[in-house]
Amino acid sequence: MAEFDDPSARDLRDSDFAYVDRSGERHLPIHDPDHVRNAIARFDQTDFQSKTAKHAAATRIMAAAKRHDIEVDDTSDVAAKSGAERERRPRNASQRPLVSVR
Repeated sequence: MAEFDDPSARDLRDSDFAYVDRSGERHLPIHDPDHVRNAIARFDQTDFQSKTAKHAAATRIMAAAKRHDIEVDDTSDVAAKSGAERERRPRNASQRPLVSVR
């Protein structure tokens, strides 16, 4: 995998990344809107050490997206892996299922 060698990245905390692996390598920076968008786009290109780590990273990306007012498609891998609830819209009368009475 390509190395992320940005001198300013050294100033970032581990909490500024969606995923820090067991060896301390940091993946998917989420400290600003551009990096959050990039993390969303590259989420399924990242190798995670466990399903739990992948879920935690997705949850962190979704929180960062919300913090930076970035809309994430409900069908994206990040939304699916985070377990994010889709926003439920109230049904109007015409959308209610019909009930047949016998």
